[in-house]
Amino acid sequence: MARLRLFAALREAAGASSDEIEKPDLATFLDEARRRYGPEFARSLEFASVMVNREPVDAKQASTIALNANDEVALLPPVSGGRGPS
Repeated sequence: MARLRLFAALREAAGASSDEIEKPDLATFLDEARRRYGPEFARSLEFASVMVNREPVDAKQASTIALNANDEVALLPPVSGGRGPS
């Protein structure tokens, strides 16, 4: 099973920081995460960055990305904020 890691708003929406999901490719993996964690999570996921094994991937090509048992899928919501000019 591939490991799912969730950060910030996605972690809050899911109520968990990690999970394990067994699916053959990233598209079905993300579909299962949406099913498990519901509509608020699914809305947040639309804007998330997706990384597989610490490498950014294009979620639009998710059906072409195969997953193996030891893979890690990290989902990161957009980051904003920080300090502006003084």
